Amino acid sequence: MRDEIAAIDREVLDALNRRLGLVRRISKHKASTGAPAIDAKREAELLTELAQTNRGPLSEDGVRTAFSALLDVMKQELRAKTTQSAGAARSATGPAVSSLAVVGTGLVGTSVARAAKRAGVARIVGEDADAARLRQSGVEPAGSLEDVELVVVAVPVGGLADAVRDVLARVGGDTTVTDVGSTKRGVAAIEDARFVPGHPLAGGASGGPGRAAADLFDGATWILSPTSASGAQHVARVRAFVESVGGNVAELDAATHDRILGLTSHLPHALANLLMLDVGETADYAGPALREMTRVAGANPSIWADIFLENADELASSLESHTGAAADVVQALRSADRVFLEQWIERAASAREKMLEQAYRMDVRQLHRIRVRIPDKPGVLARITQTLGAAGINIEDFELRHVSPEYGGVLVVLISGSENLELARTLLRREGYSAA
Repeated sequence: MRDEIAAIDREVLDALNRRLGLVRRISKHKASTGAPAIDAKREAELLTELAQTNRGPLSEDGVRTAFSALLDVMKQELRAKTTQSAGAARSATGPAVSSLAVVGTGLVGTSVARAAKRAGVARIVGEDADAARLRQSGVEPAGSLEDVELVVVAVPVGGLADAVRDVLARVGGDTTVTDVGSTKRGVAAIEDARFVPGHPLAGGASGGPGRAAADLFDGATWILSPTSASGAQHVARVRAFVESVGGNVAELDAATHDRILGLTSHLPHALANLLMLDVGETADYAGPALREMTRVAGANPSIWADIFLENADELASSLESHTGAAADVVQALRSADRVFLEQWIERAASAREKMLEQAYRMDVRQLHRIRVRIPDKPGVLARITQTLGAAGINIEDFELRHVSPEYGGVLVVLISGSENLELARTLLRREGYSAA
């Protein structure tokens, strides 16, 4: 019986390969005629036809599940060549540096090491005051920094300037040094041609090498803040390295960096803490909005206390401005000033639209939300993302709101383009989900 099953499996494999060959020919023809690559209506009809002609013992659900997965696999195979070609093109550019040292092997430092390894850097070493953390990172201990081409200093900002100075004193004249600190004015005072201050806008509310990932910087903005002393060749080296690990370089002077990050990063963390403490015991009745707004509350106290203190003047100014604006809202509420409140909300909506357009690099009117109710059981999210991914539909963003074990939850996905919107709804309904 095992031999018979194996023979059937080989027949199925041969049939799948023949089917893929036909699908590729059809896809090529569609591309030449401008016809849509995915015909969701035809796919739904095919599943119904197969279920109706099924003679068992496979159940109707089994038929639909198996052939839905088959349709998705075929779509993924069609796109595989494009993905492989893009990967080969990236590999052909070669690594930006031949050797790298990471000083500080927390989340960001270890991620830098792993991203560099993925990019093809031949020699990667590290240092950390915590020997156990260095071992956990998997980075080879550095015996010396003298012959390293690039050193990335990834220690907490409270000790960052001292760490950079220490590294500069130990490296060779041709070595480039950069950092990943989220405040820049403290290190910008260091005048050395070999030093190029930097800050990747990537990370998380919690850290440690156990959460590090090689793809942490893919598509992330990585700010460089060269000083007047930074040598052009060293700036170019850091820029090339950042791009090789997936980052998008932007340049800001240190003062502008700290002012902007004070508003866009440090203030939200401070407000999340304030709001969570205001809510207190009433958090038992918290809705999705509170959970979303306070996600970063309580983030690593020692790290964030350093950040707040290093950028204390900018953060204090932002909080004072926020307090003044809040007082205007309080006055409008007490005086029942509806006109003020409507205009206030409209200005906020306009500002958020601009933020989303920048984040998604598209006209916000091209973004569409699909609301999907999902049961509370394993595999549901994977099935939804596989269904959309197989059709080449990118999920620009999503929100998952858990309601209860009995109800399940609500998944809200953000899709770009009206054509993708209708296709996504059709495919999700084909799978039995609501798609409002």
